[in-house]
Amino acid sequence: MQTMVVQIKDNYVQNFMSYVNNHSEGITITKDKNLELDPYFYERQKQLQQDLEEIENGTAEMISHNDLWSNINNHLKTLNS
Repeated sequence: MQTMVVQIKDNYVQNFMSYVNNHSEGITITKDKNLELDPYFYERQKQLQQDLEEIENGTAEMISHNDLWSNINNHLKTLNS
């Protein structure tokens, strides 16, 4: 069995469901709760995993909370000058 993501235009859902009902012996439909909550869930998940790997292997680094706010405050000071 293969799993696929299918996007269906709103005005075609009923036609699609009719097709599925007529061919139901070979098709199972389940709703993906992750995609219902966030249509970009899997893209975000993939990016987060890539970011974490880059941090772990040293190709990217995280800065501390204090350093981040220090940089923001310094930037704001230059804008206000």
